[in-house]
Amino acid sequence: MSKAYATAWSREITASRVMWAVAAAMLLLHLLTATNYGYFRDELYFLACSRHLAAGYVDMAPLIAWVTALVRVTLGQSLFAIHLLPSIAAAALVILAGKLTQQLGGSAKAVALSCLAILCSIIYLALYSLNSMNAFEPLLWTGCLYCVVLAIQSDQPRWWLLFGALAGLSLENKHSTLFFGAAVFLALLLTRERRFLASRWIWLGAALAVLLFLPNVIWQIQHNFPTLEDLRNVSRMHKNVVLSPGQFLVQQVLIMNPANAVIWLAGLWWFFFSETGKRYRIFGWTYLIFLAEMMVLHGKNYYVAPIYPILFAGGAVAIEAWTSIRRRWMVPALGTLMVIIAALVGPTVMPILPPATLVSYMQRTHITPPKAEVAHNGLLPQVLGDRFGWPEIVDIVARGYFSLSPEERANTIIVASNYGEAGAIDTLGVQRGLPHAWSAHQNYFYWGPPPTQPANVIVLQDNRETLERECGSVEDLGTPSNPYEMAEEHTPIYLCRGLKLNLQEHWPTIKHWN
Repeated sequence: MSKAYATAWSREITASRVMWAVAAAMLLLHLLTATNYGYFRDELYFLACSRHLAAGYVDMAPLIAWVTALVRVTLGQSLFAIHLLPSIAAAALVILAGKLTQQLGGSAKAVALSCLAILCSIIYLALYSLNSMNAFEPLLWTGCLYCVVLAIQSDQPRWWLLFGALAGLSLENKHSTLFFGAAVFLALLLTRERRFLASRWIWLGAALAVLLFLPNVIWQIQHNFPTLEDLRNVSRMHKNVVLSPGQFLVQQVLIMNPANAVIWLAGLWWFFFSETGKRYRIFGWTYLIFLAEMMVLHGKNYYVAPIYPILFAGGAVAIEAWTSIRRRWMVPALGTLMVIIAALVGPTVMPILPPATLVSYMQRTHITPPKAEVAHNGLLPQVLGDRFGWPEIVDIVARGYFSLSPEERANTIIVASNYGEAGAIDTLGVQRGLPHAWSAHQNYFYWGPPPTQPANVIVLQDNRETLERECGSVEDLGTPSNPYEMAEEHTPIYLCRGLKLNLQEHWPTIKHWN
């Protein structure tokens, strides 16, 4: 074995060890905190959707429901069980970012920097602590872009077929992949990689993506495109925080970790201006186009998060080259700064500290994550606050329900105002003997109305004056009082006896999609 080969092999081993060490740290961080708080609002909804499997849902693509169903059937629905796959996906993203960095020409120092950037990204700390489609989107997009790297390096357009397979799976995971795909296509037109458009493989890849996405498209057509109606309602209600382009850019820096900005900005520079990086200019254009799309469409600040691993990889390669002879202190200093910022901000986006301690910590440090939605208020940021209050809601409902005689219970249903409450009844309440909940919110609307008209209804989050017109009598069962729950859930729960409103006839008028 030659000395040069031995040196290269040693560097490869070192890079792999670094990569796996950071991935292990990512995995352990999320597994050790997986059960610290309760179910997140959306997790309760996804569990409900996993019991009603379909090719589509009002407000999401179907993959998360199917994945959650697989976990629920095989491992159960405990907090640890539903957080296991997102934790593994987080570690896998670290590995993929490291491999991508190596593929672009980086050695151990660059691999360490890109993997650490994934670990220390504030938004990834938040998203990977939840069971949601957002935990799988970065992995799928980075896999797509890895295929593009391999196609460029090998000049083998067949890699676009795998790109299509991953893109199709990603479309079934989240519809925002449509905009990612559009950005990649426009970037192709702007670079010499447009040559791939002359190959049948890229079109076969596109056809495969469409084929994989087709079940959801058919479902949308059959249901008159409910997702578009839902998005129009969100826009009309001004549900999400609308940011100016400048604010959107500032929040990209904040949610990805300010120290990480050095890396991804270096990656942009490398893709556009470096002699070695210009070969991959398509990635710089893909990022800029997708960023512009989200700005124009007033997307949430974290919608751009899945595209950053490719910038981390390019930036790490660039920084490694710049510091190979001089400024060698820069990489350890930058890595230390990334870890310090992540350690300071991390408790505000993932379940690390006890909630009372977290409130005190946020008051002392003045660290608060930016809001993505207008209406959600509470002592804790929404990503944490939406994990509290559900057992208290179920307790009140259960006390009211089991205070009724068996004859009354047989003719009593539970109606929730939103999918979080309904999901809490279906996940936590059913274990206590409660019937499943009915709701006109999001996909719950399609699972109703109740087959028979009830005499009594336990109603969550409704107006008492309205109920008094619709019922013979209204009894206040109590108000959830967990100090850390979101403010919207701190409302009375009522027992409505002698329901006058015909639910079967009235159901279409109470549809609530937002």
